Amino acid sequence: MPKIKTHSSSKKRFKLTGTGKVKRAKAYKNHILTKKTSKRKRNLRKSAIASDANASVIKKLIPYK
Repeated sequence: MPKIKTHSSSKKRFKLTGTGKVKRAKAYKNHILTKKTSKRKRNLRKSAIASDANASVIKKLIPYK
């Protein structure tokens, strides 16, 4: 049987936790950083869990991760 291809950009952006949740990075940490406070930028470093609505779609994109 043919295997499902992994979505290349998704495998770089998402990881699965031990319990099967999808871990993602936070947005808004790329450019125009001068007007953002240090506290805000520091909190954007932390990882986040993808919502259940998006997690099911993401898991299909990274089937072997």
